[in-house]
Amino acid sequence: MSRTVYLNGEYMPEGEAKVSIFDRGFLMADGVYEVTSVLDGKLIDFEGHAVRLERSLKELDMASPISMDDLLEVHRELVRLNDINEGMIYLQITRGAPDDRDFVFPDPAKVPSTIVLFTQNKPGLADNPVVKKGIKVISIPDERWGRRDIKTVQLLYPSMGKMMAKAAGADDAWLVEDGKVTEGTSNNAYIVKGGKIITRELSNDILHGITRKAVLRFAKEAQMVVEERSFSIEEAQGADEAFITSASTFVMPVVEIDGAKLGDGTPGPVAARLREIYLEESRKAAV
Repeated sequence: MSRTVYLNGEYMPEGEAKVSIFDRGFLMADGVYEVTSVLDGKLIDFEGHAVRLERSLKELDMASPISMDDLLEVHRELVRLNDINEGMIYLQITRGAPDDRDFVFPDPAKVPSTIVLFTQNKPGLADNPVVKKGIKVISIPDERWGRRDIKTVQLLYPSMGKMMAKAAGADDAWLVEDGKVTEGTSNNAYIVKGGKIITRELSNDILHGITRKAVLRFAKEAQMVVEERSFSIEEAQGADEAFITSASTFVMPVVEIDGAKLGDGTPGPVAARLREIYLEESRKAAV
């Protein structure tokens, strides 16, 4: 069955949605995006995603084509129209489509931004069976641009990283710069040692994850010790456990890094407890 999508103020069948070949998102990767989870037909962490979207737009000097209140209603309407109980809503805003290709930004008064939203139906998102066995990651050099704190659509290298992991028989890749892990290809990275949760501090080097923010808050409320600092692959391989967080995986255990098993090679208790807390509390606050 065809999905209903949202394009520039209109709901329409996905097959009818068209974007200009001159759109700067297509030609220049000049756009930002957000992905919001849906559980029980409600939006998880919508406000956090909306705030980060505004920040990304501001950092790129890009105009928003929609108010945050209206954006919430569009999300809710897409959930309703597509009957999504568990899944994702993808949002993308680009600088729009000028009359021709040019490196210089078009005048926003003359060229409106392009906004696209669509849903992805993912039954079993909360009860993902992979959680019970955990995932394997490899390490690769971090060769992305320097403003990783802006959630842009420049996802070629993360896609290449996931393909490198697949070729190596792993599930994902952790990116390494100057000997330290920055983050995963599409997630934030963590290790646990002696009961302490360790994850890289916020900066331009990593995405300021919305799930990361919530998980760390829940961890502190549960009296867990959190240390925000960089760590190496070698330190990670010697950790008691590891995990990643993102809007699509919530909290996902990591059981192997570059072929080295963590502990007995099974998911650890800290990641399991954090996932349980995150899902419970996020469902309570869902809109």
